[in-house]
Amino acid sequence: MTAGSVPDPQQEPVELRRVRLTDPLVEPLLLGLAEEYGRRYGTSIGAGEMATTPAHQFEDPDGAFLVLLHDGRTVAGGGVRRLSSTTCEVKRMWTAPDSRRRGHATAVLRALEEAGRDLGYRRIRLVTGPAQPEAIALYAGHGYARIPVLDSDWGALAFEGDLEPPADAG
Repeated sequence: MTAGSVPDPQQEPVELRRVRLTDPLVEPLLLGLAEEYGRRYGTSIGAGEMATTPAHQFEDPDGAFLVLLHDGRTVAGGGVRRLSSTTCEVKRMWTAPDSRRRGHATAVLRALEEAGRDLGYRRIRLVTGPAQPEAIALYAGHGYARIPVLDSDWGALAFEGDLEPPADAG
C-alpha cells in the first residue's frame, strides 16, 4: 500500500500516502503532535515522548509511516513499528484539530492495521494518555482492549488489538 484514496464521511478528496518519517510531509504532523502533547501533558512529557522511537523503526522491513493528505496538506497520520516478531505498535498517530470529526483518525488507524498485517504482525498495541479522551474512545470503539502499561510515570493507558484476518477472509 503506497498511495490511494480513502473513503471519507464528508466526501472530501483525501489521499493516504506511505512515507518515511523524515519526509517533509510528516513535519506538520510531528510539530502539531508535539504542541498538543505539551498542551495536554506539559513540555517535559511531550518532549520526552517525541524523543523516543528513531525514524528507522518506521521503515521496512519492520515498520511503516502514513500521512493522510487533504488538498495536499497533511491532516493526519501515524506509524507502526516492531515490538516483537508478532506484535507492532502504533506511534505518532495524530489528526490536525481543524480536521477532526471527519473520519480521518479511523482511516489512518485502519490503514495502520493493514500495514501491520502486510508486515506480518498478528497483534497491534498502542499507548495514549488520560488527557486524550477522543483517542481512548477511538481505540475502544474499534475493539481495542485495555492492557497493563509498563514503565509509565504519566498515567498512560495501553490498548491492544488483533490483526488476524477474519476466518472467512480466505
